Formats: sequence, structure tokens, C-alpha cells
Amino acid sequence: MALTPEKDFKTFIAMIGVVTVPATLSLITADRAQTHVEPVVGSSPLGYTVSLSLFIIPILVILWWIHANDDEKFIQKSFWIAIAVLVPLGFLLDLFFGLTFFTFVNSQATLEIYAPGFDFATWSWERRIPIEEFVFYISGFVAVLLMYIWCDEYWLSAYNVPDYRQESAGIERIVMFHGKSVLVGLILIALGVVIKNGFPSPYQGGFPGYFTFLVVASFIPSAALFKTTFRFINWRAVSLCFFFVLLISLLWEATLASPYQWWGYNYKQMLGIVIDAWTLLPVEAVLVWMAVTFTTVIVYEAIKIWLNSRRSAKKAFLGLD
Repeated sequence: MALTPEKDFKTFIAMIGVVTVPATLSLITADRAQTHVEPVVGSSPLGYTVSLSLFIIPILVILWWIHANDDEKFIQKSFWIAIAVLVPLGFLLDLFFGLTFFTFVNSQATLEIYAPGFDFATWSWERRIPIEEFVFYISGFVAVLLMYIWCDEYWLSAYNVPDYRQESAGIERIVMFHGKSVLVGLILIALGVVIKNGFPSPYQGGFPGYFTFLVVASFIPSAALFKTTFRFINWRAVSLCFFFVLLISLLWEATLASPYQWWGYNYKQMLGIVIDAWTLLPVEAVLVWMAVTFTTVIVYEAIKIWLNSRRSAKKAFLGLD
């Protein structure tokens, strides 16, 4: 079967649009915002802790499947290396920006074990970040990547690259500058600043810090790796993975976490676009899963190309001896 990565990528973008447009039109008809549960403390004991199973159970099932059915050891190795690269991004977000971007009001929804985070308001480290946040980022990246691997290697395997070693043999270096990614990233950040400061809202003014973080975290890997990995990515697998994760996100955040305040958002750091029907959930809460899926898949495919090339990391990624 002839692979059509460009057509599949465009179809994936169109699928997002087909879902986004009617969803947006429906949600903006809500004139009154849903309210948080009051009193929020004690309303969902250990809710955040238990809800981590939404990621953990699929992880355990797919991990079992991979180790039981996959004879390609480089798949397993690519997975673990990619996770080692990606998870620190989530930790970096929480450790340095967790207290700037997020709020944690409902302490009883967690184990009440806290890790330190940097508070830019006081320029000090404060132990206020629930340990569940770190499990959330570990399990989030792992679940997204495992779902993609399962789709790529089994459910939608007809659309993956059949001979990775042969296809990657002619690649001189993996890191190739992709100017369009940089341009799109800069346009998105500029547009975010305009929306934050130019459109009337209760949160108008300032800099959209969280949105900018998501754009940078997505488009730096894209600027370096997209040009090479594009034709290796199984875009049909990406589409199923994205909508699976989006479904979990809607159940998790819109239905549970936001009303019960397992975590919340510092609106001064958001774009100012909120979804009234989902208890004033900022649009970044949806965009984050697009960013996570995109970045995870690109990094994973780049690592697969490297391992199949049987060259050193320096030689494979940069073309240097």
C-alpha cells in the first residue's frame, strides 16, 4: 500500500476542524457560566488521586500488549528513550511554572503530599504542588505514546512505514531546520498577545504565559525534527490517538477536575478565552493535549529513526562525526 503522509496530515487537520467548529458554535450559546461545586473542599475525597487511573489502566494494558506481542526491541527502546526526554518537560512546567499557571484549591482531592514549586511572586520555592501533578505528567506522556505505538504497530499498521531501516538509511541527519514551524509558532504567540490585550474580557491585559509555553514546547521540536519525521509519522494513528486523549480530557477535566477544583488556572496567565459551559475552563486546557500529542509523536519517531540508523546520536541527529 502506497503511503500518503501529506494527504493523511491534511485529513487529520480537517478532522480537528470538523469537530472544533460545531463544538465551538454549540458552547458559545451558553450565556451563563457553570459554577464550581461549593464548598469545594471535601466534595471529592481523593478524586484527583483516583482519577489518575484514567491514564494508568490503559498504560498497563498496552504495556502488556507491547511486551507480549512486539518482537522489535527497538520499539521498546524507542519508547523508553522518548519518555526519558519528554517527562522532564512536564516536570519543568510544574517545578518552575506550576504556581504561576495553576491553582490547587481542593487539597482533599489529593494525598496532600506536596512537592516544591518556584513562586515568581515571592521568588522562593514553596511546597504547594500536589504529588499527583507529577504522576499526571508521567502517565500523560506515557499514555499518549503507548496509544500511538499501539495504533501504529497494530490497529492502523497498514499505514506505517513497513521497513524503517531501509527508509531511514539515506537520511544524513535528523535535525533539519523547518522554517514554517518557526513562522507559525511566532504568529501564534503574536496572535495570543493581541487576543490577551486587544479583546475585552475580565482577564484582559498582560502576557499569555501558559499559551506561549505550549507553543514553544510544541514548535521547538517541530522546527528541528518535523522536516525529517513527517513522512515517517503514521498520521492516521495520530488522529485516533489525539481523539482518544481528547475524550479522556473532556471526561477528566471538563466533567470532574474543573467543577471540583482538583486543579485550576491563574487566568492572568491565560489568553482570556474561557468556556462558560465548562466552569470557565480556559481554551489552553484543550490545546495542551494537541501540543502533547504532536510533540510526543515527533520526538518518538525521531528516536526510532536514530536507533534504526545504527549510528551515534551525534552522527544521526547532527551529521557530525
